[in-house]
Amino acid sequence: MRRFDYSSLKNKTWDNEIINYLSLIHEEKGKQAVYLRQRTEDVKKLVEIAKIQSTVSSNAIEGIRTTDTRLRQLMGEKTAPRSRDEKEIAGYRDALNTVHENFEYIPLTPNYILQLHKIMFSHTDSAFGGSFKNVQNYISATGADGKAYALFTPTAPYETPGAMRDICDAFNFAVGEGKVDPLLIIPVFIHDFLCIHPFIDGNGRMSRLLTTLLLYRSGYEIGRYISLESKIEKTKESYYDALEESQNGWHEGEDDPTPFIKYLLGTIIAAYRDFEERMELVADSPLETVRNAVRTQIGKFTKSDIADLCTSMSASSVERRLRELCALGEIEKLGGGRTTCYVRKD
Repeated sequence: MRRFDYSSLKNKTWDNEIINYLSLIHEEKGKQAVYLRQRTEDVKKLVEIAKIQSTVSSNAIEGIRTTDTRLRQLMGEKTAPRSRDEKEIAGYRDALNTVHENFEYIPLTPNYILQLHKIMFSHTDSAFGGSFKNVQNYISATGADGKAYALFTPTAPYETPGAMRDICDAFNFAVGEGKVDPLLIIPVFIHDFLCIHPFIDGNGRMSRLLTTLLLYRSGYEIGRYISLESKIEKTKESYYDALEESQNGWHEGEDDPTPFIKYLLGTIIAAYRDFEERMELVADSPLETVRNAVRTQIGKFTKSDIADLCTSMSASSVERRLRELCALGEIEKLGGGRTTCYVRKD
């Protein structure tokens, strides 16, 4: 069976791109700490939005969706889930809330991972929630001819409990030793988790929950305010490409996780930069918030582009302010209905 030793990462020579990524994240973490101390109320406005975006995006990556109205009701726990998709959305909501509220008390062990998986499937009638797989699974892709084919064969079911124990032990030892930056250990752990693919269903969503958990436990709480899952959804082709490239030779211990490390570190940096940008917007009046968001746009932009930046505002509020800016002659509306977009008139 594959052996895991994350402490050996201290012997690896990293290229300038990864070193620069680490430096940038440490710098952005320091900037965030200042905002957290000085603008507590403004920061709070971002938390609930990030939870919603994380739940929506992590499920959307797997093709799990519902309407915006139903989503708001589910996230506010004002309705019971009806469909299979809504049950899975509610489960991710609960598991993410557990991570947000209790990460200090959730050590990385197979049992805690199983408990999170059980919570994630608690609204469904699935019998496998909270259990490792008992049948072989495969990571598949679809060719140009439309036919599916096995891209990677994960760890066999009988090896899975031992492999999960080993990667948790290797992670905890390396972090405890303190000789490797956790920002390097976390992507390698997540990569190995996805190669093991320990569950019949929910592996991708669990990997994103674990990413958030491990970042929190290492002092990087960016996912509380900016959705990492949303970033991954928007770049999912790059996400899958990085995973595929990193999987080559995994069973033989000859894999190179560098592409996935770079992908995840780049995603974290993008989230920190979004945090800083949104903090500059969130303290303004609604009209000024939208005006400042518009100023970041080049060429045509949509209401959704602005709403993505103005996360403290509802979509209807953003739309109202766009109408005001049109009336003021600062922007021009083009098209109508689903094709509606805007351009600046400066």
